[in-house]
Amino acid sequence: MEQQDTILKILGYKTWSDKRKIDALLELDVNMYTNLGSDSTKKERANVAKESRFIYRAIKSIDEKLGKDLLRTQC
Repeated sequence: MEQQDTILKILGYKTWSDKRKIDALLELDVNMYTNLGSDSTKKERANVAKESRFIYRAIKSIDEKLGKDLLRTQC
């Protein structure tokens, strides 16, 4: 839930450009996947995928096409 609060906080920034918001959201996504390792459990991987979908939906609220493309390519 803490991650989702951060995502919503980024979306709420009025002074940030859309590009900066998307970059920050994608950076969160990259960090989550980078922290997964070969010893990660199925549950941990599923949680990262769930959070990733939440990030992509947030991006979709900023840029419809990019968000749809990210959601479509997610495995």
